[in-house]
Amino acid sequence: MSVKKQQKLWLFAAGIILTALTLRGAVTVVPPLISTINEDLPLSAATIGILGMLPTAAFGLFGFLTPYVIRLASLEKLIVAAILLGIIGQLVRVMVPTTPLFLVFSVVAFGGLGAGNVLLPPLVKKHFPTKIGLMTAVYVTAISIGTALPAQLAVPVADATNWQFSLSSWVALSTVALIPWFVALFSPKTVAGSAGVDTVAGEPAGGVRGETGATTSADALIIHSSAVATAPPPKMNLWRSPTAWGLTFMFGCTSLNTYALFAWLPEILTEAGLDRAHAGSMLALFGALGLPLSLGIPLIAAKLRNPFPAVVVMLGCFVAGYLGLLLSPADGTWLWVSLTGLGPGTFPLALLLINHRTRTQVGAGALSGFGQGMGYTLACTGPLFFGLLRQWTGSWTAPFMFLFATLLLLGAGAWVICRPRMLEDDFAPRLAS
Repeated sequence: MSVKKQQKLWLFAAGIILTALTLRGAVTVVPPLISTINEDLPLSAATIGILGMLPTAAFGLFGFLTPYVIRLASLEKLIVAAILLGIIGQLVRVMVPTTPLFLVFSVVAFGGLGAGNVLLPPLVKKHFPTKIGLMTAVYVTAISIGTALPAQLAVPVADATNWQFSLSSWVALSTVALIPWFVALFSPKTVAGSAGVDTVAGEPAGGVRGETGATTSADALIIHSSAVATAPPPKMNLWRSPTAWGLTFMFGCTSLNTYALFAWLPEILTEAGLDRAHAGSMLALFGALGLPLSLGIPLIAAKLRNPFPAVVVMLGCFVAGYLGLLLSPADGTWLWVSLTGLGPGTFPLALLLINHRTRTQVGAGALSGFGQGMGYTLACTGPLFFGLLRQWTGSWTAPFMFLFATLLLLGAGAWVICRPRMLEDDFAPRLAS
């Protein structure tokens, strides 16, 4: 490999990893500071539930729209726009004087993060088609780091300065993440030619029509580590795809459980007797436990024909952790949080399967947008219903029963998407006819 090509690979790797670090900070920095923010902006129990719902709602809306926007600009330009949107939302929301405006600009920030969620898998497939497992492991690990650090540092930074600075300080990392993408944008050959991407021979210069209806260039038709058919991909209706719905339920229910805990774990623990800083540390532990899973699961699962047995193990961790938090939250808290933190290992697996269950970059973008868009839409009900059930019953039992029910959907979706079947295969009969 030439020095110039290696430099391109390092450039895109840096952009992907730095962007991944920014995709959760605007979310996890808020829950540990709810009581502090409440002193300036009133936050009722219902508002806290809405605030917990907003990340996944915004992720769903912007994630679902992103594949349709891909036809208008390159992936690199779109990721820059997504990061800038996140920066604007994070900065403005700490300056507004009312709770509704705080929620509105939180949606703006979360929208940028949601678009970034969808864009990273096809960017990996575009620039690292033969190293999908490794790059997925690295960038999902970066997401886990970017999840844990804001939760851990939120209270100390706010105590040293104020909650506004604590919430907006993560904009600095987003600004750094822009640098490699700006370098790529000002190097046209770098953006136009995917480093390490094999293109399909014989495609017409005008491009082909992809799953989302967008016209894509021939270099979009790639597949990791195997030969690519010269025929263009069929135009797919993902609403009728079992593979797409399998990913939706696996991804959506994983996110539903994760964000319900992001929103309510500190409240559960403080009510059980833990102080605010200790509860924040437990939330950070919950997020940090994704690190070893994020690094290991994609590397291991990439070699498995069907990784569903790993899903069963992680579902067992979810169940054990929830039972501990429900029955004895103040005793053995670190154990229950640790077990619960191992459950979302299905998240990096779902991201890996976006690329491992599609043959083309266009297919990966379509499946990423549908699975994450619909999945996050499903997930947004988690914090809200968890909070409403708590408010209606005055107990944590009903909310946890709700989470147990969603784990059944997670397992069913995982069983479908883990099968060794490609998204394009769902439309094979139509193509053959």
